[in-house]
Amino acid sequence: MLVAAAACPCPPLLVPEVAAGAAPELDTARAACTDALGVLAAARPDLLVVVGPDAGTCDYPAGTPGSFRGFGVDLDVRLGDGGGDRDGAGDGVAGRELPYGLAVGAWLLGRTGWAGAPVEGRGVVESLAPDACLAEGRRLAGRADRVALLVMGDGSACRTLKAPGYLDERAAPFDAEIARALGTADTAALRALDAGLARELKVSGRAPWQVLAGAAEGAAGLSGALLHEDAPYGVGYMVATWS
Repeated sequence: MLVAAAACPCPPLLVPEVAAGAAPELDTARAACTDALGVLAAARPDLLVVVGPDAGTCDYPAGTPGSFRGFGVDLDVRLGDGGGDRDGAGDGVAGRELPYGLAVGAWLLGRTGWAGAPVEGRGVVESLAPDACLAEGRRLAGRADRVALLVMGDGSACRTLKAPGYLDERAAPFDAEIARALGTADTAALRALDAGLARELKVSGRAPWQVLAGAAEGAAGLSGALLHEDAPYGVGYMVATWS
């Protein structure tokens, strides 16, 4: 059963070594992510699953490596410490590396010294249909008696003229609804997100957030809190907790 969740943005720029001289611009977002992970730790889960966008839909066991070399930085990360893997795959899967969103999640966990529960990863293809996302969430929530999710994903990339997807007037209201839904643990609103519009607005978090909505089905008493919302570089970044 889901007992807690944290939603965090997943741009590699969140990692100071990647952002370099621009790192201070995301200090507030990093601080909010640290606070969000504190909420997960306080829930004392039996299992933490990091969910994020991926080119496919697949599992990443504890110990799976990741890297930011593709962004010009000689920095490696590893999902969890590799010691809490339930399938004995503490060294990850041979030849498989974390996608960038899960790598950012692994970096956040390492930065805060996560030791609260075994960690696993679940990559979710960005085109996954809403019903399939909900089913994924229900499956993950049933993995242990007390499950926490760290959900990685960004809002629209169309908030300004210089944004990766240029300016789209639909982007700001779309992000505002996501921020409201995450901040109030509104699973119905997350289930109702328009996958087609999300794709047009280059929203990487749509599928992971709908996985979260599925995981929360049957979890009584969850309340939400929005810790951070901003759109630097024209991309929507939200940090929220459910507990």
